[in-house]
Amino acid sequence: MMRAIVAELSKSPDLPGIGSEIAAVLAEEARRREEFRNTVTENDKAEFINGEAVYHSPARRRHNDATLSLAALLKYYCNFSGRGLVQVEKAMIGLARNDYEPDVCYFLEEKAQHIDADEMICPAPDFIAEVLSPSTAKNDRGVKFEDYAAHGVGEYWIIDPEAQVVEQYILEGDRYALRAKQADGHLTSAVIPGFRIPVRAIFDDAENAETAKRLLTE
Repeated sequence: MMRAIVAELSKSPDLPGIGSEIAAVLAEEARRREEFRNTVTENDKAEFINGEAVYHSPARRRHNDATLSLAALLKYYCNFSGRGLVQVEKAMIGLARNDYEPDVCYFLEEKAQHIDADEMICPAPDFIAEVLSPSTAKNDRGVKFEDYAAHGVGEYWIIDPEAQVVEQYILEGDRYALRAKQADGHLTSAVIPGFRIPVRAIFDDAENAETAKRLLTE
């Protein structure tokens, strides 16, 4: 898609002018991004998306419950397998143009070993899960969907806490392909070795506890 856009623009006789305008826009965007990074605090739930700072309102309980349930299982997995690093919500990742705070993200060991404990801005993770809410769904399915793929995030889960459904996307080339959309059964990560959980463990506390026990004994 990007190559097609560039190819089309290259045909324009005003290509130098277009290039200058784009450079000016990117320079102003870079200034805003630096200002955002200098002013955002640990108390903020904020992202920088396409030149604008986006501050998020408090989340509903169903959103928080799903986020914590998946993060807890991933944390158990990390602790007892000795593999990788899991981060939740306030961990900011810096991509080429935008800064995001995914609900849940995971770094394989190769990346995790280079992320210091005092790190404020992390590189693109290997796995991301976003939990939908009315205010974030458009970005989760839009700009983030495209941006995560463009930066090599190998697996992306979109979790709908109201419908209690998980969509699992796997990176194929530079685009995501839907592998599963499930309300029950098991999901097996394509990126995180050995991480397999029941879908219900994200939405049901009893199922989450049983899955945690299994992860502890495997």
